[in-house]
Amino acid sequence: MKIEIASLKHIKYCKIISDTISDSAKVRGTGIALRTPEYIETKIRNNNAIIAIDDKKFAGFCYIEIWGHGKYVAHSGLIVSPEYRGIGLAKKIKKKTFNYSKEKYPDTKIFGITTGLAVMKINYSLGYKPVTFSELTDDKEFWKGCQTCKNYDILQRTKRKMCLCTGMLYNPKKIK
Repeated sequence: MKIEIASLKHIKYCKIISDTISDSAKVRGTGIALRTPEYIETKIRNNNAIIAIDDKKFAGFCYIEIWGHGKYVAHSGLIVSPEYRGIGLAKKIKKKTFNYSKEKYPDTKIFGITTGLAVMKINYSLGYKPVTFSELTDDKEFWKGCQTCKNYDILQRTKRKMCLCTGMLYNPKKIK
């Protein structure tokens, strides 16, 4: 298994990544923002994605987004192919994404929102703390990304103050 920064050679996996995210959203029945193959391709082209490949077969993925004029970085789209679940691959991908983000964007706050307990545990182990949404980016483009989630109506009704997701933040200034 190879976990690495995604590059142009990985563009061929964009559709399966998108489909895996979509299938997972249907199975879990919880809020997962959907991503098109074209959107995933831009993350790969910008060197803002981590991919796990097992002998040329897609195993997992996560990407990085920059928000609030570079004040925040979010990790999104963490997905593991069903046949690779339960072996700790998500944690390895997330850790690689986290370390790469700290290296590439050293003074930036790193955050994520999730409904998944497994992701919350991974984030907590990396130093993230649960926070209110007001401590996350106010960048409208970030919150637009939630529109494909089935819980978007909750986010709208509460004026982005709460949802079923939990916001988690890693603040490098508080760690140092």
